[in-house]
Parts: sequence; structure tokens; C-alpha cells
Amino acid sequence: MCGLVGAAGEARAADSARAEMAVAQLAERGPDDRGMWAEKAAVLAHCRLSILDLSAAGHQPMLSPDQRYVLVYNGEIYNFRELRDELGGQWRSDSDSEVILAGYARWGRAFLSRLRGMFALGIWDRHERKLFLARDRLGVKPLYYALHRGELIFASRPRALFAYQPELPKKLDLEGLALYLEAGYFPAPHTLYSTVRKLPAGHWLEYHAGKTTLGRYWSALDIAPEASWRERPEQELLEELEALLTRSVRARLVSDVPLGAFLSGGIDSSVVVALMAKLASGPVKTFTIGFREPHYDESRHAEAVARALGTEHHQETLSVDDLLGLVPSFHEHFDEPFFDSSAFPALAVSRLARREVKVALGGDGGDELFGGYHYYSLLQRMAPAFRLPQALRAGAAEAISLAPSHKARLLGATLREAQPMQAFRFMRSIAKDYGSILRPQAACGAGLDRVFAETLRHMPDNLDPVERAMRLDLAHILPEEYLQKTDLSSMAYSLEAREPLLDHELVEWSMRLPLSWKLRGGGGKYLLRQLAYRLVPRAIVERPKQGFTVPIDRWLRGPLREWARERLAAPRLYETFPLERDRVLSLLDLHLSGRRDTHPLLWAILMLAPFA
Repeated sequence: MCGLVGAAGEARAADSARAEMAVAQLAERGPDDRGMWAEKAAVLAHCRLSILDLSAAGHQPMLSPDQRYVLVYNGEIYNFRELRDELGGQWRSDSDSEVILAGYARWGRAFLSRLRGMFALGIWDRHERKLFLARDRLGVKPLYYALHRGELIFASRPRALFAYQPELPKKLDLEGLALYLEAGYFPAPHTLYSTVRKLPAGHWLEYHAGKTTLGRYWSALDIAPEASWRERPEQELLEELEALLTRSVRARLVSDVPLGAFLSGGIDSSVVVALMAKLASGPVKTFTIGFREPHYDESRHAEAVARALGTEHHQETLSVDDLLGLVPSFHEHFDEPFFDSSAFPALAVSRLARREVKVALGGDGGDELFGGYHYYSLLQRMAPAFRLPQALRAGAAEAISLAPSHKARLLGATLREAQPMQAFRFMRSIAKDYGSILRPQAACGAGLDRVFAETLRHMPDNLDPVERAMRLDLAHILPEEYLQKTDLSSMAYSLEAREPLLDHELVEWSMRLPLSWKLRGGGGKYLLRQLAYRLVPRAIVERPKQGFTVPIDRWLRGPLREWARERLAAPRLYETFPLERDRVLSLLDLHLSGRRDTHPLLWAILMLAPFA
């Protein structure tokens, strides 16, 4: 992993001193080496976390042999040796960076379709004076950019953009803010600021002669399920799944530094670690965070998997105070408001892993690909309800909505909807009434409805609503919340996180897999679960899904009570953001009194406060 920053434009000379300040903002992403290259029209800077070819031959920015192309790049290309053989010629290093340069020189932007891995990259063409940016297919690695006074600036994090160009206005993206308050994340290209854009996953961008061109080079959304696969033997599909996953894990074990894995004890990470154990020459190092509160603790499940697979297991048990200690400085690791409270344990487990290894494999993506989230099954079970008369559903919804819990109110709102996709929007919303806390001038249209509608246009017409929901998650919440959490949490401790479940060949295969192989018997991940039975003891697999949950609702009524009051009463919050102070404080009173659970929206606002 690395950090990158650069700028290109004809309007003014590129500024090396500012690039040096900008890349310093990314130091934790690459503490091993730092480099910069500049000419009048462009500057590129890079900080390196050395994983492959630890020698100076892997130094970036890297120039092509003919000096035409200059590269800065963050990520790993797992098939770089195969591409090197295909390209032929003489090589100066054993790094994937050199292969990227040669591939771009040979094939142009079409080389992206040949890459297998995770990446964010910038290439400056000195002959055509053209800047080329790209982000990997699934959005594992982040890439932000801004256009200011004839100069395009790009970086791994927004803070580096503002460090390079202090005059870049921090003007709010009102639509992005509304989407964040509704969904809990910023769908690409939105960020907190209208002046900063996020390159969507699977896209490239060219900047030439003052003009930007954006294009998509990959999407799994339009791949239709194979109807004939419904009748295929289960054993045959299991063999294919295991082969694809094994190939993916094997590719991600290539490293010149110590390597391990995050292990929660759930199906996804257990399957990954089991395959690692099969392929590795010695015990796999695994890492888990436990909690002293039994209701939130998964560590015993992780320990059971570790014992069964013979891993070298490392565990740290946290108290409430340990996690609370991360709250005040949380925003230092995240350049935008970040709603997902599981980032706290993610930071803690990354800190633990970095004491032993420099690379860790994770289990992100299993839920989106194989139907693991509970609301997929809920949406499937609710299908008959959508055929009932609207009046009957409205009555049931009204009764359910009287319950004080946040989930009950969302379920009630879901029942009122006429179509499954509208219902899914409510399932994916952190707050149905987010609009009530925004001032009238901040009203921003259709919100998630617009985002989802645009994404649905790229899907086959005959998809089941549950399959549509899974693809919406793959396109939005996976890259912009979950993968962002993993990237920033791991990079905070200079740790590279790799995602074997998100190999694009496996993703494409899962899109072809019919829903009946994913949801079965009222639960999800049917086929992946059958594979887990092969690899780890069945008793370990057969347990309720838990996840990295943090009791924010109780914390706000307890140890975070005064901290929340102070933040939500601060005048600067309302001077910066178009929020109705009285309504926000009313939500706080409702929650503290126990009359209504409003913690999701409150937490989203609290995560805004450090940016005021």
C-alpha cells in the first residue's frame, strides 16, 4: 500500500513544494520511502509501504524506459508476473509498478481490463501532456480529485488535496450531505465538499487540454444469472467456488514481508483463513478483537476457528473505555464524516495485526456476493406482502411503527412502500426522517432514490428484487463505506489489507450464480456455507451472524451522554452545516429519555461535528 498525490495543468506551473507538503499528509500510508517527480505542467509524489521488491528498484514515481510515462500507484497487481511474461522485454525490477507502466505503454487504457488486483493510479503522459487516473473494479483503494483554476489535483485522501491547494474552497456538497444523513455514507462521486470528487470504482478519468473525460471500464451489474445453473449439481458448483477462492487466496499470499489474516469467526473470514492454512508453509497468523461485554464479543468463535485450523492466534480484549478512548481522535483517521461505528474495532484489530505483520487478508464482500445480510432474506420473505392491498399494509405499518426501536420504525416504513426497491431503500437508510433536520435551502431532491435508480438502469430487467438489492450494495455501500473503513483503518497503522473474496473473477461468477444458491431455508450464504462445512468444523459455522457491532445507542445514554450534548449544542455545528438546531436537540432528548431510539441519525450528526 502507498499514498499518492499529483497535479497537472497548463494554467500554472506545478508546485513541488506544495506536493511535498501534500504527500506528508499521507505518511501513514507509506512510511518506508518517499519520492517526487516534477516538470512545468505536472508534479507527482508518492509515499511507499514496501511489500514487493523491497529494493530501491520499486521506488516511485516511476518513469518508463523511454521517459514518456510517469506513474504513481497504490495497491497490488496479483498477476503482474503473468503480464510481464506476456509483455516480454527486459525488466529493471520485480515490482508490479513497472508492469503497469509497460502495460499502459503497450495497450493504453485497455490495459485496465488485464489487471487483477486492487489499485488507484495516476499516469502522466509527457508527450501528449495528458493525465490518466484509474480506480480498481470494486473500489478497494480510494482516489479523490479536484479541478481548480485549470489544474487537476488527485490524491489518496482529500486532506492531501487541500494541502496541495490551500485555496481549494471547502464548499459543502449539499446533495452529498443529504445522502450521508440518509444512508450513512457518501456515494461516489459525492464527498462532503462539492469541490472534491471521488472517482467511482471501475472507472478511469483523463485530463487533457483542460478537459476531463470519465469512463467505466468494468461492471458486474449487467451480468445476468445463469438460469441453467439452478439445475447444476451442488458438488460441481462447490468445486468451482473452492477453485476460484483458492486461486484468489493464493495470489494474495505473494509478499516479501510477514503476512496474516483478520479472523472474526464468521463464515467469510473463516473460509479465507482455512484456505490460507491449506496453502501456507507454516501456521497462519490470525488477529481478533474481543469485547468484555459478552453480547458484543465474537472472540470465542474466532478462537474456536483458530484452534481447528492450527493458526498462530493473536487476540486483544477491549473494554468500553478502550473503545471510547478512540472516539475523540476518530476523525484524524477519516477525512470525511464516517457513520459506521464498526470502524472502532477495525482500527483496534489493525493496530494489533501491525505488531506482527505488514499484510492482512480479510473477508469483505461475502455478504454482498452470497446474500449474507439479514435484510436480503427479509426482502424475500416480504414478497407476498407487496401483493396485499395498500390499505391493509398501511394499517400494519402504523401498528409496527408505534414501537420505539429504530428497526421497527424502518420496518413500518418499508411495509408502506409499493415496490420492493423502495422498501429496500428504507432498509438501507439510517433515518427515514433525515430531511426534518435540514433547513429548507438544503433540500436536495430524491436522495437514494436517484442514486439507486441510476444504478438499476445497468442491471438486467428480469432480476429478482433481492438480486437487485445485493447489486446495489455491491455498487455503493461496499466500496464507499465498508471498503473505505478497511482501507483507512488499516492504513492508519501502515498495514496492507487484501480482499480475496473480491477477486473480480469470483465476483463475476457470483453474479451468474442464481439466487436459489444464495438464499435457502430462510437464510443466506447457502453455497458459501456448504464450502465452509468442508473447511472448518460444522459447529463453528452454525451460529448466528453477529459482526463488528458497537453499542452506540447505549453509549449515547451512558458514557457518551455529556460528550454528545456538548457537541450537538455547539454553535459552530449549525454555522457550518444547514441543520435545524432545535430539531437536532429534540432528537437527542427523545433518545436520552428512552422514548425513541434516534441514535443512527444522532451518530451521523456527531460524526459531522469535527468538520465544522
